[in-house]
Amino acid sequence: MFVVDRHHRPLQPCSPARARKLLASGRAVVHRHTPFVIRLKDRETADSQVDGVELGVDPGSKFTGIAVFRTDNDVRTGLFAIEVRHRGGRVRDKLAARSAFRRGRRSRNLRYRAPRFLNRRKPDGWLAPSLRHRVDNTMSWVQRLCRWAPVTGVHVERVAFDTQLMQNPNIGGVEYQHGTLHGYEVREYLLAKWGRKCAYCGVAGVPLNIDHIVARSRGGSDRVSNLTLACVPCNQAKDATPVDVFLADRPTVLARIRRQAKLPLRDAAAVSTTRRALWQALAATGLPVEVGTGGRTKWNRHQTGAPKTHTLDALHVGTITAVRSCPGHIMVATATGRGCYARTRCDRYGFPRLRMPRSKTVYGFQTGDLVRAVVPAGQNKGRHVGRVAVRTTGKFNIRTSHALVQGIHHRHFRLLQRADGWAYTREEERRFIPALNGQVSTPQRR
Repeated sequence: MFVVDRHHRPLQPCSPARARKLLASGRAVVHRHTPFVIRLKDRETADSQVDGVELGVDPGSKFTGIAVFRTDNDVRTGLFAIEVRHRGGRVRDKLAARSAFRRGRRSRNLRYRAPRFLNRRKPDGWLAPSLRHRVDNTMSWVQRLCRWAPVTGVHVERVAFDTQLMQNPNIGGVEYQHGTLHGYEVREYLLAKWGRKCAYCGVAGVPLNIDHIVARSRGGSDRVSNLTLACVPCNQAKDATPVDVFLADRPTVLARIRRQAKLPLRDAAAVSTTRRALWQALAATGLPVEVGTGGRTKWNRHQTGAPKTHTLDALHVGTITAVRSCPGHIMVATATGRGCYARTRCDRYGFPRLRMPRSKTVYGFQTGDLVRAVVPAGQNKGRHVGRVAVRTTGKFNIRTSHALVQGIHHRHFRLLQRADGWAYTREEERRFIPALNGQVSTPQRR
């Protein structure tokens, strides 16, 4: 649990049991509901021992994992984990719809409506709004965690794979060429490029081997453009057979493989740009920032036996020896936005068809508030906690972690936390038993 002093400055996090004792004794009050933060009324930072914590950030296109952990001789102890779910696709769709509406207005003989692109120049460091959204979301949570915890450093994945190393293995000498991470970098790149499925039969969810499109025995090289992924049966069936002979009866598959093999990863440039911008934003905070690659993170997970999740990836970013423990549950924060300024809803052609209420607040609540509803009787009888959607009729909907409950009267609601643009849920982390025998963790068998 996060703890702040009487002046809202961060202290060392504590266990849930200690937080309950502090609240029961009256020494602490609830500072924030989600994530849960308590405030000590009789303690200041100057009178406390604050060892500090570190952050691990695993940025992604749709999901970003953030872990708060304590480090002791490169052995990490996970304290808190959050999975940030972005809405970049929604941002892109809304911008495309707005552009279509504007284009329609310009085509209706409105010659005075000048195109916007003729007199605007993109500044240096500009990112598309859907990409900027991912950076801003991650930075928002890093800044929040810095307010609630004594963060002393940040570990972040700056690149998912080292493309320069893969194309030119001699860039750093023999040790860099045949280092421990070389195979992991190539495999991560191929998994992302070929969609984590067999290039020949399309099967997914099975062990995949790296296959040479042109076999080594026939003069093929180890360049990434000559590598693909194949399941074990396809890999053994193809062997050293030329790919045009192996796929003679499937010309469409052959054409797709030849076309995709020469193409770079479609969104590699966009993801690299986003991660670079995130690294620059983190460096601007003044905190020490350690960068790593996705291949190194995967290698760390294999060493500790941890499963593949976004939050566990964040816990394994950078240089580590072992992981002592990790949180049993994670918080999932889904970006929802704060609504829109428009007071009308448009049809498919851009004409207003529905009037929205003038005020966002109804009976003291607004859409997105975190509330608790205690219904004494009826079909919705029970206790419901979640995100509310208000209605002018006074009967609201509440979305919990597992269902949508509709038509609850406003008098049954109690406000827990004002809307902040996020929807919060709690999920169980994939379990593994960190055993420090030989400083290597082992997976839990369920």
